[in-house]
Amino acid sequence: MTKPQRPVDEPFVRIIVIENPIEAQVIGDALRQEGIPHEMRSYHDTAYDGLFQAQLGWGELRAPAALAEKIRRLVSEFRGEVVDGIGTPPA
Repeated sequence: MTKPQRPVDEPFVRIIVIENPIEAQVIGDALRQEGIPHEMRSYHDTAYDGLFQAQLGWGELRAPAALAEKIRRLVSEFRGEVVDGIGTPPA
């Protein structure tokens, strides 16, 4: 598996918090299919045996700030959230 090329002139910023490793895998696959450059950063720390993941979530998705809205919309669709009146509210 190849990592998407990171544009040199666009710094990556935290876009969203990822809740679990399954969500990280599914969202990462969707972003790769869309050709969206991104990084997943896990909050796991072996010294603390995952303590921070229990408090903060699994990790974070980082990408260029210019793509933040597109990524948030895609993630909201995956999570089943309502975005601008579009989508199904969680049960």
